[in-house]
Amino acid sequence: MRIIDSHIHCGVQNVHQPFADIRPLLARAGIDSACLFAPVEDIYHRYSSSFDDNRRWRRCRERAHDYLLDLATGQAGIYPYYFVWNDFMLEDLQKPFAGIKWHHHAGEPAYRYEDSRCAQMIETICSEKMPVVLEETFERTLWFIEQVCGRTPVIIPHLGMLNGGFARLLRSGVWEDESVYADTALAGSEEIRTFLDRYGSRRLLFGSDYPFGMPEPQLQQLKTIGIANSDLERICGENIRRLLRTTSPLR
Repeated sequence: MRIIDSHIHCGVQNVHQPFADIRPLLARAGIDSACLFAPVEDIYHRYSSSFDDNRRWRRCRERAHDYLLDLATGQAGIYPYYFVWNDFMLEDLQKPFAGIKWHHHAGEPAYRYEDSRCAQMIETICSEKMPVVLEETFERTLWFIEQVCGRTPVIIPHLGMLNGGFARLLRSGVWEDESVYADTALAGSEEIRTFLDRYGSRRLLFGSDYPFGMPEPQLQQLKTIGIANSDLERICGENIRRLLRTTSPLR
């Protein structure tokens, strides 16, 4: 079984999360590949709701993305994601990113959804069929899924823990949408089991959320809650491989 950790933060600027530290953790867990996101701290000042972007931060984001792209160039099994921010750099999607990270918590700097470039970014992401790991407030999660309207996969991390909660998303009908996926990072066994019982294994992805979760224990949790081998193979690799943009982007 080829295993992909679909949720790992990796960067070396404002936090110390180099891939050199991550690689042995993956090897010890028997994980072959990883989807890598830049840390939030390398994208914007997450602890300032009044954050005002500037040239220094734009350069920080560029270096963060280049670091991931360089890792992917040097070795197989690395899938770099592009972390969207309010500069909405459409040209960056021409680079060989495998997916999109879209991230905002309450109290942090917010996306400027009223900006026309935001709509253009969403349209381009959909046209490129890039999976979007969406971590947003509950209301914005519903709004974003409505904008995408099934045109590209949306992955809700932690089975919705930070998007309003698994149960609230369940009541809203979000999980009924066949284009909406979830990852298991830091999710509880009960939520994982409920999702599988209701929707099967084709829209669930294994993730650890390193450094907040460790790959080995997060994987072990999945292996010990009574999931059939065929379902485990889908969750741990087949599903995410089906979603990733691995062909050359539009030129």
